[in-house]
Amino acid sequence: MLTPADYAPLVAAIAEHQDREAFAQLFDHFAPRVNAYLVRLGVDRAAAEEMTQDVMVTLWRKANLFDPSKSSLATWLYRVARNRRIDALRRDRLDFHDPAEYALDIPDDNITDTDVLIDIQSREEFVRGALTGLPQEQLGLVRLAFFEGLSHSQIADRTGLPLGTVKSRLRLAFTRLRRALEAEGVVSAI
Repeated sequence: MLTPADYAPLVAAIAEHQDREAFAQLFDHFAPRVNAYLVRLGVDRAAAEEMTQDVMVTLWRKANLFDPSKSSLATWLYRVARNRRIDALRRDRLDFHDPAEYALDIPDDNITDTDVLIDIQSREEFVRGALTGLPQEQLGLVRLAFFEGLSHSQIADRTGLPLGTVKSRLRLAFTRLRRALEAEGVVSAI
């Protein structure tokens, strides 16, 4: 049975030497606990198993990012699991389209293609202007998220930034964009 004092040396062995035995010990100890945690959060069993595997793969690939001075290994792994669950909920929410939502989308015969084209071009100019006002680190993440279609986790993997940093920077970018577009009247204030 592992104790918290055993965790840091095992993670260090994974980070430094990709020690499979160390990983196996941590996997055997934490995988059932992470799985149970996800099930308690309301994730169905199949998805919880898949997310648990993803969490443990994150441990294998990113062991060098674990800092025992900042948190315990258990806290770090549960945070990764929680973030995977949040990502899955967001993905599911984006994949759901309610047909009733579009029932009243009836085209207006009085609108000409030229009017629509001018409106689209005008909005695109405002959006481009708002994007150029973003700091470079936020703009790069917005490009990865929306122009390349990467998830937050994929962006974190590609950039080497912690997932929380990616999410924070994107949230700040969206807030800036929304304010800039509201000021121009492109979108209405919520």
